[in-house]
Amino acid sequence: METDAISIRTPEINWTPASSIYGESVLHDGKEIVFIKQLTNRLEKGKGVSYLIKFIPPEAKIIRTVAVARSDEHVYILEGGHCYRNGEQRLFPGDYVLNPEGHPHANLANIETVALVICTGATDDVKEITVIEPKP
Repeated sequence: METDAISIRTPEINWTPASSIYGESVLHDGKEIVFIKQLTNRLEKGKGVSYLIKFIPPEAKIIRTVAVARSDEHVYILEGGHCYRNGEQRLFPGDYVLNPEGHPHANLANIETVALVICTGATDDVKEITVIEPKP
């Protein structure tokens, strides 16, 4: 049994473009819009994964992510937030979301957003990351 604590200085970790994981589908006009900082990956030990995710939407646009949780996914908004389809903000820094295993879900970000994501097992099965227009 592993009993040592894991300490990470997150400012010293580089943001990794999400295109390195999901391919060019997460680029917008050839530009990176989603980034990840891997904190832990303990899947080989039957444990989970933790990471920071950053969304940088193009001006006046929304990044839409559609996924299915492959394990319980805990999301804590650190900066920015998620919005409704019309662009009105609905989640703010300090807000928390639990997507239980098997839960299909989506998030919309129209402002730069950073969240801490902790999965109790495998990460989400991401179906789509696209840029959309706000709906009035």
